[in-house]
Amino acid sequence: MNAPNANQPAQTDAPSFFREAGLGLILFGGKGGVGKTTCAAAAALRLAGQSPDRRFLVVSIDPAHSLEDCFAGSAPLPNLEVLEVNTQDSLARFKAAHAGHLREIALHGTVLDDYDITQLLELSMPGLDEIMAFIEIAALVDSGAYACIVVDTAPTGHALRFLELPQMLRKWNQSLDAMLAQNRYMYRLYRGFYTKSQADMFIEQTMASIDCITALLQDAVRCRFVPVMIAEPLSVQETGRLLEALQSMRVPVMDILINQTVPVSIQCPFCSELRGRQYEQYSIASQTFAKHALWEIPLQAGRVQGSEKLRALWETVKPLSVGPQPRAADTATKPCVDHAATLPPIGASLLLFAGKGGVGKTTLATATAFRLNRQAPDKNILLFSTDPAHSLSDRLGVVVGSRETVLCPGLSALEVDEKVEFEALKQQYSDEVAAFFGSLTGKGVTIDLSFDREVMESIMDMSPPGLDEMMALTRVVELLQSGKYGTIVLDTAPTGHLIRLLELPGLVQDWLRVFFNILIKYRNVFRLPNMMQLMVEMSKQLKALRALLVDPERTSLYAVSVLTDMAFEETTDLMAACRNAGIRVPTLFLNLATPPAECLFCSARGRAESRVQSRYRRAFAQTAQSVVYRFAEPSDWDDLKALGLLLFEGPQAPAPPIVRAVRKRRAAHPPDPAAKDNGGGGGGPGAAEPGGGPA
Repeated sequence: MNAPNANQPAQTDAPSFFREAGLGLILFGGKGGVGKTTCAAAAALRLAGQSPDRRFLVVSIDPAHSLEDCFAGSAPLPNLEVLEVNTQDSLARFKAAHAGHLREIALHGTVLDDYDITQLLELSMPGLDEIMAFIEIAALVDSGAYACIVVDTAPTGHALRFLELPQMLRKWNQSLDAMLAQNRYMYRLYRGFYTKSQADMFIEQTMASIDCITALLQDAVRCRFVPVMIAEPLSVQETGRLLEALQSMRVPVMDILINQTVPVSIQCPFCSELRGRQYEQYSIASQTFAKHALWEIPLQAGRVQGSEKLRALWETVKPLSVGPQPRAADTATKPCVDHAATLPPIGASLLLFAGKGGVGKTTLATATAFRLNRQAPDKNILLFSTDPAHSLSDRLGVVVGSRETVLCPGLSALEVDEKVEFEALKQQYSDEVAAFFGSLTGKGVTIDLSFDREVMESIMDMSPPGLDEMMALTRVVELLQSGKYGTIVLDTAPTGHLIRLLELPGLVQDWLRVFFNILIKYRNVFRLPNMMQLMVEMSKQLKALRALLVDPERTSLYAVSVLTDMAFEETTDLMAACRNAGIRVPTLFLNLATPPAECLFCSARGRAESRVQSRYRRAFAQTAQSVVYRFAEPSDWDDLKALGLLLFEGPQAPAPPIVRAVRKRRAAHPPDPAAKDNGGGGGGPGAAEPGGGPA
């Protein structure tokens, strides 16, 4: 479709990013599972259709890619390219192109010899791959090869980290520049002039790219960030925090997309209740985000997958209208679970809840913590979050910070701010460097202190970006070793970043080993005993963490997913990563399943979910699978406690009627593996993409 047809809304009824020809970069972001990928893919298709004589690119930077799945093998328009960034490939290309420049800088600007530098360059530094991917995207924007680049970002927390990369890169580049400063000074002192080397030009070019992308991100004429949300409390709250962060970075935002809105035309008790709850959030959003244009995208019965369905997505978009609230169902839907999981063993120390963004990890982790607290009130339980977009406070309705917050006797909560933890480490290092150079003043030292001190102070800025996340995880080991808590329930980051996090202990330990050996080798030049001791302790904690993760008696990972094909593919990656890492997965929770109803809309979704559930059964036949049906958003702790009782086996009342109905329906109508996919999950807390395909 090369131009909007008569059925599409008029240009004046479409979001602003479709009407502004000068935009060169559009980023879609928000909480996991709200439909970022679908909206990004659909927007790129429409933009390419509006301007068939211009080139467009849609690119995914989410480690758990699902962009190509959106197109489902269908060909996009000839002037639209689809790219899923492989960050490891980006890092490999960067090293191949610039390892010589980095080696030259280190040889001229530090006391390191060639062996030390080779050790550092060969490290697989976590997080550096994302930086290189950012540089590549910046280069694509700068090249002018595309009229506009549409970016599908990772979930909120990691998307913000990505937008902060220019600042990190600037510090990194300044560190490299500081290393060459003494070399330039010596040349000018003894030769009277200095000729720029390839290393100097590399630094200048990198800084120019950083300045260029920073200017682009803050240019309202050329760049736009488009938050995507759903009308649920957690999503609204997270969108508010996202907008505050974007404002502080001066990244322009004009439109907000509210996805999966239930049309008034759909009539059934569940849909009616969900629509009533959505209207409450419409009112909050319209007041909270009054400076922005709000657009609603109706919930679809079928999956939004393939070029034709993606093109059709914008035909139904319209400005959000907050009218009289429709009458909701008289009785709220209650949680129910089919095939409850087995309670964790008494000796369990660490329970991780993992899965794609928006599948309900935080809700299930919180409910589990309450259940364990009820089961063993004398065994202190800690509910711990390492997700950069902390939603634990939102879920609990209380402020949870970096210090343990007591929820009730025997149960506490903690959200680690890895940035604060890492800044404290950097400050400790900086203080020790300052004290060391201060001790040399006035002692007849002949080295040029100003250059060497600047280099030493900048080294921590060149530490692997994943080190801050790893420091957050070592807190788990510290708390368990202290004996203060018997079990820690961990709400993890979304799948892509969790998989990387599982690789971090070994990678960071390699970095610590190389850095520690360098400090030992040059201890007569730079004496930093406190930092060396800290690295020894951190290395011990990492070894203990690696041992803990692979101990099936003490650690279990509960995979959380939804009944859609995209979620199935991502869960397959997660299960493979756990298998490779030796981490036990006793149960797979299939969350947000559609309960049986007479509604044609719900019935279509239920049929599609049954087909996907068959895929889960075949692929993970050795793993217990529990189905959690969609229910009203938990409004208080009592709701979470009730859910916790249903998630795990134990003394409880007979199965609710709705569960018996599901079993009866399945017995009468077994799923047909060859059935055509007509729909899929969605709705409910942390729901999926429009039409149930989370992306």
